[in-house]
Amino acid sequence: MERPEPVTRASDAIDPTTASPRARPRSTTSAAPPPRRGTSLGAIRMGRLLAFHPPRRLVRVLAGAIGVTAVSAVILIVGTPTSATAIDVFGALRGPGEPALIIGHRGDRAEAPENTMPSLELAMDRLAYVETDVQMSRDGVPMLFHDTDLERITGDRRSVGDLDARQLQRLDVGAWYGTAFEGERMPTLEAFLEELAERPDARALVELKADWADDEVRTVVGLIDRVGLRGRVVLESFSLETLFAIQRVSPTTPRIMLIRELPADPVPMAERLGLIGFGTTATSVTAEPQALAALHEAEIAVLCYTLNTEDRWEEVGALGVDGIITDEPSELDEWLAVTAPGT
Repeated sequence: MERPEPVTRASDAIDPTTASPRARPRSTTSAAPPPRRGTSLGAIRMGRLLAFHPPRRLVRVLAGAIGVTAVSAVILIVGTPTSATAIDVFGALRGPGEPALIIGHRGDRAEAPENTMPSLELAMDRLAYVETDVQMSRDGVPMLFHDTDLERITGDRRSVGDLDARQLQRLDVGAWYGTAFEGERMPTLEAFLEELAERPDARALVELKADWADDEVRTVVGLIDRVGLRGRVVLESFSLETLFAIQRVSPTTPRIMLIRELPADPVPMAERLGLIGFGTTATSVTAEPQALAALHEAEIAVLCYTLNTEDRWEEVGALGVDGIITDEPSELDEWLAVTAPGT
């Protein structure tokens, strides 16, 4: 029986139903001011983006002082590209009809409870790419967990950020899925990375949930470097603030922006943020096929989340997306074996 596709919000940092409890409420922002004469089209687009989704700290202060268009110029000047390109991470970018990469969403959720080591290890053993979510515990330990609070998985109404890592690891994160997984504990990012390092052909997409400060991002990058996984771990986020923090702390770390709707021309945004790709919805890609073409022309990847049915796989595959994030990696693999033999 096919499972319904989960509803995925555009931004964990903005939508209060999906945001991490560490995210602070955002104030309503007025429309972007008209561009000054001589301002480039790319700067105008970036200015509008910042006007509606401004980072909280330095960039927001600058926006208030000198205007969002000038801020976009600052970003353009100080931006540093990543050392790894989309082609380095994902291989040759796909053309229409070419099979997309399979990315296990929170591991292999069809076989084991999400974001647990059994789920993640299944995906790492079978796939080249696995996706997971990270939130910071109260005592500053990056933990693998998706939801705003712990209730759906553990029955506890508190959030990851309310508890220390030791308290979090006393919770059962497997019993909800089935008796075979009773006693599973919430993994740390460090434990996951150590397992990933044991599988030289595996890579990971790590979503930093909601807004992360520089020192928090530095903790994550430090773990990646310590385990020797630079270039094999891609950081991703819906949050502009988090993406700016990654750019400041580790500009050579490959990163992806998660966004519900691609702009008609997303290349200037990608260049200013130093992105190797976007993660977006099937609806966005089908609505803006020229955006996919423009990104590929600029050697920037496009991934689609979270697609669990054959009609969606076929729809985005026909357009040439580079990766499909799915809860059903085994079914997608079997479907590709039939529809694209030899992959």
